[in-house]
Amino acid sequence: MPTIGVAIAVPPPWGDELQGYRRSCGDEAAGAIPTHVTLVPPTVVTDDAMDDVDRHLAQVGASFDAFPLRLRGTATFQPVSPVVFVCVTEGISTCELLAESARAGPLRQDLFFPYHPHVTIAHDVGDESLEKAYEAMRDYDATFDVDAFSLYLHGSDGVWRPQRRYLLGG
Repeated sequence: MPTIGVAIAVPPPWGDELQGYRRSCGDEAAGAIPTHVTLVPPTVVTDDAMDDVDRHLAQVGASFDAFPLRLRGTATFQPVSPVVFVCVTEGISTCELLAESARAGPLRQDLFFPYHPHVTIAHDVGDESLEKAYEAMRDYDATFDVDAFSLYLHGSDGVWRPQRRYLLGG
């Protein structure tokens, strides 16, 4: 059964820049995970459900307008999880509403942790690298418009690949 995720891709040049920084921290997952803000975490679905998922996500996309998203500064999920991330400081409420809508219907699920939009820049890399990432990116600042989100498929090689893009506003 496929494992999917739904996310807002961070566009170039910011996505490439943040992914490069994640690689420089020694995060082995950096090459397999495009830079993103998660809406629906990794979710196993049946092949039979994929058409329903597609229709559902198209409806979700059509019901939201494009919005500005600002990434600024760093934070961490430590000690709960060894993650340092760049904060979403503008567009938070729209991300929350979009994620809640996407996690309905065929993608309804309970989350292990409360939803918190962010962009991971270091994960499972050791305390020293986590601290370095936290300090090095603390002044990071980027703003871009979000006009779509994507459905990703987790490949047998461990790489997440976009499968379909859903435009906001239809």
